[in-house]
Amino acid sequence: MALSYKARRRWALVILLLGLPGYIAVAWFLTSFLEVQSVLLQLAIFVGLGVVWIIPLKPIFMGIGQPDPDAERDRDDTPDR
Repeated sequence: MALSYKARRRWALVILLLGLPGYIAVAWFLTSFLEVQSVLLQLAIFVGLGVVWIIPLKPIFMGIGQPDPDAERDRDDTPDR
């Protein structure tokens, strides 16, 4: 079942306000156990973790910045002034 536009907007907001900070805290906690000496390896790990979170959530964020496609277009019925 596909989510409606409004549901996707709400879930995106919840994910950005609660899920992303939680993911950052968990990633920070788990990477604190790694004793990596190379700065480039650390950079690769953090960039990888920064990209991995969005892969399963991409369908929720797709098209959120666009106007609601389900909204009725009342402006087309009213004459221009």
